[in-house]
Amino acid sequence: MNLADQGAEVVKIEIPERGDDARHVGPPFRKGESAFFISINRNKKSVTLNLKTSRGVEILKGLARVADVLVENYRPGVAERLGIDYEVLSQENPRLVYCSISGFGQTGPYRDWPGYNFTVQALSGVMTVSGEPGSEPHPVGISLGDIPAGMYAAFAISTALFQRMKTGKGQHIDIGMLDALVAMMEYPLVRYAMTGVCPPAIGQYNPAITPFGVFEAADTSIVIAAGNNKLWKILCEVIERHDLLEDPKYETNPLRTENQDELHPEITKTLKEKSSEEWLTRFVEAGIPVARVNTVADVFHDPQVRARGMVQSVQQRQAGEVAIAGNPVKLEGSTDRGFKPAPQLGEHTEGVLADWLELTAGEIEKLRSDGVV
Repeated sequence: MNLADQGAEVVKIEIPERGDDARHVGPPFRKGESAFFISINRNKKSVTLNLKTSRGVEILKGLARVADVLVENYRPGVAERLGIDYEVLSQENPRLVYCSISGFGQTGPYRDWPGYNFTVQALSGVMTVSGEPGSEPHPVGISLGDIPAGMYAAFAISTALFQRMKTGKGQHIDIGMLDALVAMMEYPLVRYAMTGVCPPAIGQYNPAITPFGVFEAADTSIVIAAGNNKLWKILCEVIERHDLLEDPKYETNPLRTENQDELHPEITKTLKEKSSEEWLTRFVEAGIPVARVNTVADVFHDPQVRARGMVQSVQQRQAGEVAIAGNPVKLEGSTDRGFKPAPQLGEHTEGVLADWLELTAGEIEKLRSDGVV
């Protein structure tokens, strides 16, 4: 999706009749279209192809001969059994960048395990540092097991394409979902390595910076991030708590963190005297990082989110107009293309096979009648 957003022609190969499993994830559905599928398939083309037929495999090989990149997310070994692994396709097209995305990568003892968002969150340790201290393991509320793998894949593909400009050759990229999420656990891993103690769930507050977390104002929650001594001094002045500033227990960040169980209630007691909007205004004017705690509905209407184009819309054939998240990459001089909707199943089969492989309408109809597409 990221590559398609930047103008790449992305062709999604799907099983005839049923398609990608994501088409059936829900609720919610609107007129048969899955919100989940719409959210991650914009700007892609859909081609149906039965890879259990020899003709289907031959067509895929033909597409790979003229493609720059192939991305597959089978379990390791499946592409090889189908005859569409990197070793085979790179013989057909030495310039092909071939990216394999799987739960655990192409090597290691978990290589053959199925991988999903929740299983990867569990294995990565993310669930044990999320939620409140002492709580049961708690998953993050987005597909954090999936998304980083796709982001790292887009980055790796771009890198491989740049390298190909120098060498003239493609290469095989191996992305594991667990690898990607472990890479995002950088601080907890180093913290454990230095202390020998497993980091607990951090709840609403940062385990290394204080005050840095969620606090209650008179009406709702706000986040304050006073990450150094200068901001701590300004914070005390804004909330008019010079007694905290003068208390030796809170003189440095390590001391404030060590004594945060005493400090946080004191800050909250003062914050509850005024509304969140009043505090937000005061803190922003003073240069203290602060934010309201938005619901998803708040994010949808947030003026900064809107100003940055991070709420877009697509016109789905069945579901009609649907709002989706925008792309955060802003490239100077790039034209805003807008987003094309997530494709209908097999919507582009005829067009892609005709344009890429120069198949005639009669040949495509024969493939359809034979159950190949």
